[in-house]
Amino acid sequence: MKPLLTWLLLVLMTPMALAQSDGEPAGGQDMYPLETPDQQEQFQQLLNELRCPKCQNQNIADSDAPIAEDMRNEVYRMVKEGADEQTVVDAMIERFGEFVHYKPAFDARTALLWLLPAIVVAIGLIVIVLIVRRSGRQGAESGPGLTDEERRQADDLLRRDS
Repeated sequence: MKPLLTWLLLVLMTPMALAQSDGEPAGGQDMYPLETPDQQEQFQQLLNELRCPKCQNQNIADSDAPIAEDMRNEVYRMVKEGADEQTVVDAMIERFGEFVHYKPAFDARTALLWLLPAIVVAIGLIVIVLIVRRSGRQGAESGPGLTDEERRQADDLLRRDS
């Protein structure tokens, strides 16, 4: 009886759950109508390029946070007024900080962020080269250095076997 009730509940609840979600992301086209396809494309690109300050690593198109909604509305207003992409990004950075942009600009504050991966790789390569050289040098120095007596004994053994 319990499985039948569970199945019945599932069958009755599924259509209601599907009716509630329209499948559109938070920055859907119906909510933000624009005049030209270029504006619509620019708007969608900006929604995906700007990060929600409240949500960790979620863009404003996917975020349901109130601050993301405010950002979407502001981006929509600016795009509708004809602002270019860089102007919108600069306005959002000025208002919310560098964190909202997924691609921070290269300047004195972000130089380490951009250069750190290359620095780590270079240091790793230098360490590997030094280790390989040192092991090669140690191998040559501690190689099969036989004394004269050991060498003579080895030669005697080889002659005897042949």
